[in-house]
Amino acid sequence: MRNGLSVDGKMFAVPFYGESSMLMYRKDLADKAGIKVADKPTWDDITTLASKIHDPKNGVYGICLRGKPGWGDNMAFLSTLVNTYGGQWFDMSWKPQLESKPWKEAIGFYVDLLNKYGPPGSSANSFNEILALYNEGKCGMWIDATIAASFITDPKQSKVADKVAFAQAPTKVTPKGANWLWAWALAIPAGTQKADAAQKFVTWATSKDYIELVAKTNGWGHVPTGTRKSTYANPNFQKAAKFAAAEKAAIDSANPNDSTLPKSPYVGVQFAAIPEFQSIGIAVGQQMSAALAGKTSVDAALKASQTAADREMRKAGYYK
Repeated sequence: MRNGLSVDGKMFAVPFYGESSMLMYRKDLADKAGIKVADKPTWDDITTLASKIHDPKNGVYGICLRGKPGWGDNMAFLSTLVNTYGGQWFDMSWKPQLESKPWKEAIGFYVDLLNKYGPPGSSANSFNEILALYNEGKCGMWIDATIAASFITDPKQSKVADKVAFAQAPTKVTPKGANWLWAWALAIPAGTQKADAAQKFVTWATSKDYIELVAKTNGWGHVPTGTRKSTYANPNFQKAAKFAAAEKAAIDSANPNDSTLPKSPYVGVQFAAIPEFQSIGIAVGQQMSAALAGKTSVDAALKASQTAADREMRKAGYYK
């Protein structure tokens, strides 16, 4: 949530949109079940609530979570789940930890939770699929990107816009790494002949003036979130966006330099910032989706994932 230009020698870039993850839930369903959701719930709390509000006969599923394979799809969520179970991607020797106790417990819990209280076909669901389900009133809970909050509270898009409440991402044995951190940036290639004009545009597009223009044109409920700290301090935005406090708390609490209970050699919350992670994350994501779909067991999926990750890390020379 910073504004400005940074130079790395090749391009100019500014963080334009940042996000974390948080719990979005149907307060009307929680109230009906007699459950008060804490600002910082545990996964045990989530399981209890999911079991109480799961009502598939009436088209409502207790919880919706990502299942579609991909390092930025199901693995974005699953990495945070593993983090809060006390796990990590790699130990300090860069050895993959995919068959460790935290991974087995976290993935076993995830598969069981969605098979009991999730919608059919969860292994194919990512952000857009779940957003559509939520806006139709079919999801009792959803843990995903904070940007979703502005969509599910928009009465033009959501049938349950006035029934939604927010809390921090659930925790298990540690709060570390429970909610992810991601940023989208505007960049200017160094070779451009219009660098000055581009910088002026980028500066304006991330400025208070732009935020105020959007607010004046479309209303404070439609201004870009995750872009400026000052937006969250604005009483007009706070009034229009009931998710503002929870979203800012989630973004502020995410720490990519300290996201795992055991010490880790990598930077990143829902990913490890190394070149090899993309291929590893894709391979693991496919195995996790297969386990969720019942095509393989959790243990077999994690064993195959460990083998794939170990092969990539050896090939890259992290260890012999």
